[in-house]
Amino acid sequence: MFTGIIEEIGEVTGVLSGGRSGSIQIHAKKILKGTKLGDSIAVNGVCLTVTKQWDDGFCADVMPETLRRTNLGRLKKGSRVNLERAMPADGRFGGHIVSGHIDGTGRIAAMKREENAVWVTIEASPAILALMVEKGSVAIDGISLTVASVGAAGFSVSIIPHTAQETTLLSGAPGDEVNLENDIIAKYVQRLTGAGQPKQKESRIDEAFLAEHGFL
Repeated sequence: MFTGIIEEIGEVTGVLSGGRSGSIQIHAKKILKGTKLGDSIAVNGVCLTVTKQWDDGFCADVMPETLRRTNLGRLKKGSRVNLERAMPADGRFGGHIVSGHIDGTGRIAAMKREENAVWVTIEASPAILALMVEKGSVAIDGISLTVASVGAAGFSVSIIPHTAQETTLLSGAPGDEVNLENDIIAKYVQRLTGAGQPKQKESRIDEAFLAEHGFL
């Protein structure tokens, strides 16, 4: 589990493609402290397992499902990525519950400065927007952010200077793809209540139907 508080910006030093899967190598320092093989690190919000490690970097495998769901397949040598270690049991909960399991991607639609903040509008699918509420939480490329507004085609967040400095979000541009993870609580509520799910057809099998077809 993660909290969406980015610890370090890493740099991709290698991308090994195996067709629909592959692995990535990332230069990092801070997040390697206390990290060992098999540990989880969120890369742009995607929970990956450390398979190799050295003094100033690590390697992680990326499976086909991850490439389908996220923007990791578009990374190349020199790409900058947001990094966060899994939350320790005795750590501070500075953001919100982030699983590192991406629901889908969106695209940056606009960026607009307002004094010391920057408004970022993200276009997203109806399925992702259905799980958002104003002042709720969302993870964009692994960054825990507050949803400032939700519309029919997208949503907006407001980025403070500290977040701008410590993450990669404002280095993007309109049209760039970003990873999105909805609030996990909203997903469980939707599943348990059936909200937003296709309605099942009512069964036409009743006592009269059974009698008509010789079962009674």
